[in-house]
Amino acid sequence: MNNIDWGNLPFGYQKTLKNVRCYFKNGEWSQPELSESEHLNVHIAATGLHYGQQAFEGMKAYRGKDGDVRLFRWDENAKRLQKSAKGIYMQEVPSDLFIEAVKLAVKENIEFLPPYGTGASLYIRPLLFGSGAEVGVKPAKEYTFIVFVSPVGPYFKEGFNPVKIAVVRDSDRAAPLGTGAIKVGGNYAASLRGVMQAHDHGCGSPMYLDAKEKRYIDEIGAANFFGIKNNTYITPSSSSVLPSITNKSLQVLAKDLGLTVDVRPVDIAELDSFEEVGACGTAAIIAPIGEILDLDNDRKYNFCPEGKAGAWSTKLYNKLLGIQYGDEPDTHGWITVIG
Repeated sequence: MNNIDWGNLPFGYQKTLKNVRCYFKNGEWSQPELSESEHLNVHIAATGLHYGQQAFEGMKAYRGKDGDVRLFRWDENAKRLQKSAKGIYMQEVPSDLFIEAVKLAVKENIEFLPPYGTGASLYIRPLLFGSGAEVGVKPAKEYTFIVFVSPVGPYFKEGFNPVKIAVVRDSDRAAPLGTGAIKVGGNYAASLRGVMQAHDHGCGSPMYLDAKEKRYIDEIGAANFFGIKNNTYITPSSSSVLPSITNKSLQVLAKDLGLTVDVRPVDIAELDSFEEVGACGTAAIIAPIGEILDLDNDRKYNFCPEGKAGAWSTKLYNKLLGIQYGDEPDTHGWITVIG
């Protein structure tokens, strides 16, 4: 393996040694098998290519100071992938098969797991798609489940420092009663227009509003939104928002730290009243938001006046990261040690 500059890793794909593959055929799942190939032999009529039968997860493995390898709340990822599969009529991956494949992928690429203290981790990507051939809109009869890994650094190049976000109104990531609450590729394809628009204005990610009224905050691109004021952790309630496992965990930790938690519709007009705002998800954990540009109204919201994350965001970030690396006690039973 080439020498890796662990402290300067981007968030992106890097070739590792092996990936894990399972196949659903004739009504049953195969046992996990290892592959050294980065490529797939996919039928030209696979439903994953034509009709969007595709879902994925994002999770990480962390190496602790004690050398142990930790997974964070993998059971929630397994359940969310099952929900996504059910949402677009794919065959669900059983939880025991999911964790077997994840553990195997990590262990077979253990030399790519970044050392403790580098700020990097091993990103894990479980992927499920319709590999059976169909012409005509119908569910496939065959499915492929893959788990690959890649060492990664921070999702935002700023790391745990304030990022800039742009409010986007001329496109929607998802709609009520659509697929916004499940983790399917189509949601991310729909977000690319907003992502590139945000980048064109020097921002790291777009802020999407609800599709119906363009009034309530939905998501920050590929992450959930939260705001803090009056000792309260506030995050949107919306049928178009993906339930973030990180956000779910932060809500528990916020209560542990003495904050009230309020999950409700969040009007964009409320932005002025927040003391701190941030984006949260597996990739970023917490990205404090320093500036929000409302492109249509030529409006700018400023946070983090001292150029660093607010006190509550910092406490929550350190607490969650400490649990994931084993530096903080796991009082909620979220960690699975795999070696």
